[in-house]
Amino acid sequence: MVSQTTAEESRVEEEIPDRIAEVFKDQNILITGGTGFLGKVMVEKFLRCLSSVKQIYLLVRPKKGKDPRHRLEEMFNSPLFDKVKQERGLAELHEAVTVVNGDVSLLGLGLSAEDKKMLCENINILYHGAATVRFDELLKKAVLLNTRGTKETLQLAKEIKHLKLFAHISTAYCHLEEKVLGEKPYPPPADPHKVIKCIEWMDDDVIEAMTDKILGGLPNTYAFTKALSEGLVEEAMPHIPAIILRPSIVIPVWKEPVPGWTDNINGPTGLLIGAGKGVIRTMYCNETGYADYLPVDIAVNAILTSSWNFIYFKDYEKRVFNLTSSNEFKVSWAEIIARGRKITERVPLNGVVWYPGGSMKKSKLLHNICVLLFHMIPAYFIDALIFLAGYKPIMCRVQRRIQKGFEVFEYYANHQWDFDNSNLYVIRDRLNQTEYRKYQLHGDDMDIDEYFEACIRAARVFILNEPPETLPAARRHLRIMYWVDVFTKITFFVFLMYLFACWSESFRALLIGSWTIMKQAVSD
Repeated sequence: MVSQTTAEESRVEEEIPDRIAEVFKDQNILITGGTGFLGKVMVEKFLRCLSSVKQIYLLVRPKKGKDPRHRLEEMFNSPLFDKVKQERGLAELHEAVTVVNGDVSLLGLGLSAEDKKMLCENINILYHGAATVRFDELLKKAVLLNTRGTKETLQLAKEIKHLKLFAHISTAYCHLEEKVLGEKPYPPPADPHKVIKCIEWMDDDVIEAMTDKILGGLPNTYAFTKALSEGLVEEAMPHIPAIILRPSIVIPVWKEPVPGWTDNINGPTGLLIGAGKGVIRTMYCNETGYADYLPVDIAVNAILTSSWNFIYFKDYEKRVFNLTSSNEFKVSWAEIIARGRKITERVPLNGVVWYPGGSMKKSKLLHNICVLLFHMIPAYFIDALIFLAGYKPIMCRVQRRIQKGFEVFEYYANHQWDFDNSNLYVIRDRLNQTEYRKYQLHGDDMDIDEYFEACIRAARVFILNEPPETLPAARRHLRIMYWVDVFTKITFFVFLMYLFACWSESFRALLIGSWTIMKQAVSD
């Protein structure tokens, strides 16, 4: 049956042309942020499905003592590239991708005169995706990388001789004052040029002291600087062929090339890992609310098809695209936790510190009490045991990181946004049968439980280094922790009963009377 389907797909592809591949044929592509999560999947898609691209250029900076070529080698060693390496070979991948030494946070992108000249003469399509995605990043660093970096990239784009498209990868969560985000530009929260100038000459301490005032009503530096960046791109639209792409929360691979693959614990994956390990037991959250998620492979397909729509159809009216999914899929926070709990019972994580449990709280006070009782006190207790055993305590540090994450999460979990993504529906209708399959934009065949399980299994392997053969031991450990949890709850309940009995004469009398009645009933 599988071979029949594959043969049919091959026949269809021979008869119906891939117009998207035709648009990218013999084009030189420059990508900033190509070593990030979204960027890696984008590069892999180009190499596997759009091999007729002439050359891919990646702007890469040295990092942690590793030069750009070493970083590219590490990227190709990822399991994400196993499929395309089997198809094309590692040597061919290195020939198809050229690393350019540069840094988006520097003036002139840190490019040498030779590299800049080469890019200006050769590049046809530029994808700007480089950004810090840390929500709590210091304002200066966020502005220099996200906002000034966009300004410098736009300046490069203006000097490129044969530019067909500049695509700025933004975020659907950068105009938070809009409860329904349209597919149009919005005024930036401040003048981006003035903000850049101020950040460049002000002392770090002064910037940090003034951050809250500069941000205004926005909750973090990420949303602020990405909104400023969009303002710069809109300003440049009369001068260069530019579009703005706003993906929502980008989550692990759904289908290809490796189901569930990710290289980070952002979004629901982090929640599922934290809850599955038993270290997250309470969250301050509107459990009926939902966020917008987009599997990274679908996000890449949306980026490519949006580019095709602009170049092939010359559809210059559509300049902003919300790459979102909540119009079709609304998965509440409560549903994520409920589904995740069932899956982690089947596919438990290694070394859980407590049996997964807990709940979401609508009351901030109740949540804080639970943080103290079920996060901090157990963390100190476990760290004390670890210290006495001669090891370095870690649980308090883990809980501090969780608490820092809560500060970001709680704002988004207790507010609600919706998104208009009608431009993607237009593109979807323009796809022929071949393109509809190769660049999937729909979720008609999505099985959420199956996808979540693939994410957990992949996280075990790629994030936590827990190979599949450790699952039996993990299941045994989970059963032990279940009975530890039950015993602890019973002990705690009995302790509370004892305290009440000591404190209240009437309650003690009630307990004695109940016990007497039970004994009589048994003897009768």
